[in-house]
Amino acid sequence: MEIQKELEKGMQKPFKRIISANIGDAHAMGQLPITFFRQVLSCVLNPAQIKSADFPHDVKARACELLAGCGGAAGSYTPGTGMECVRRHVADFIARRDGYSADWQDICLTQGASAGIKHCLQMFCTTLGAKDSGVMIPVPQYPLYPAALAEYGLGQVDYYLNEDKNWSVERTELERAYVEGSKTHDVRALVVINPGNPTGQVLSEENMKGIVEFAQKYGLFVLADEVNQENVYAEGSKFTSFKKIIMDMGPPYNETELASFMSISKGYMGECGLRGGWMELVNMDPDVQANLYKAISAMRCPNTIGQCIIDMVARPPHPSEPSYDQWMQEKSGVLNSLEERSKMVVDTFNKMVGFTCNGVQGAMFAFPRIDLPLKAVVAARADKQSPDVFYAFKLLEETGICIVPGSRFGQLPGTHHFRTSILPQTELLREMLDYMELFHGKFTLQFS
Repeated sequence: MEIQKELEKGMQKPFKRIISANIGDAHAMGQLPITFFRQVLSCVLNPAQIKSADFPHDVKARACELLAGCGGAAGSYTPGTGMECVRRHVADFIARRDGYSADWQDICLTQGASAGIKHCLQMFCTTLGAKDSGVMIPVPQYPLYPAALAEYGLGQVDYYLNEDKNWSVERTELERAYVEGSKTHDVRALVVINPGNPTGQVLSEENMKGIVEFAQKYGLFVLADEVNQENVYAEGSKFTSFKKIIMDMGPPYNETELASFMSISKGYMGECGLRGGWMELVNMDPDVQANLYKAISAMRCPNTIGQCIIDMVARPPHPSEPSYDQWMQEKSGVLNSLEERSKMVVDTFNKMVGFTCNGVQGAMFAFPRIDLPLKAVVAARADKQSPDVFYAFKLLEETGICIVPGSRFGQLPGTHHFRTSILPQTELLREMLDYMELFHGKFTLQFS
């Protein structure tokens, strides 16, 4: 932000603008909102427009349903776990997705998926024995998890993803982490991020079954971060939910305690600022679930606008409705473009000397590995910075491109990475990659 302010004041820089490749904010990167979503919100926020001839009848009908669900006005409180009509539609969505029924009362709408994740992590704050509770989280990891564990005084038990196998979750590594973590913590839960952030992998069903077997062996509660489930690009890759996996596996695995999370911030929607998400609770003890809902309801309710978007994600226009064709065209356009951009990013990095980048099978980020010259590592240490932070600052100062150093997410000791978004629109992304290629060549030459 400081550099942006300097640019606005006319200060001379070697670049004309900041390219924010550090965030997963689609609309900030130029993606247009979905027309159907905006039309329905317009009518919900200004009900007088429901009488207008400017909107299709399915838009107006949906707005009326949502207004009925929130007491007739978008500014009203809803139940703490969200509007019943929306929760029912989410349950229907999950049933269609997985082929197994979902109980709407096991669905809780949240102020973004992050809020739901934090609510569930907070359940483990109680100490059952002599050791504090611990939660297994992947490395690299989304920064929400270590931050929340630190906030709640929970132990962080890291397990490393296997970069050489496209960031897979290895059973032997899970076992190692559990045994090591159990020395100091009562390990009670396991976090899995699929599709991966920052790593962009989509787990195979076989890999997921191994994870479930591990969780069942040790009685672990599984938190499945599935917010990027709409973002799957690679040929042969397919999103499968952990709910479906445990149900397919049958007893005793279908008794695994599970919370899964979804968000309106990702997918083709990209509605980050409207803050909406949901979680489904599977096999949770009824008394625990009741207390969880009680704690959530004490915070009043998730915002109604986010709930409205959730409804439209879970129940988009039907092929028989007038808004369907445009909705489908816009959705496909976003996802097809993201697929093209993901390939562009990976292909460019893998042509650059010193870079290795696994394919972006899903989500919104690439996480390339960089082999930095020894002189650069020494210079970074002299500046009391980790080498990837040193590289990221140099890149920002010389090109205006903002990335996130891999150390922010955790990485195997001795390796260096960074996370970059694939969200900049195509022309800007191409420009960004050209600048990065030029910078990397100069950086390598400077520190050779």
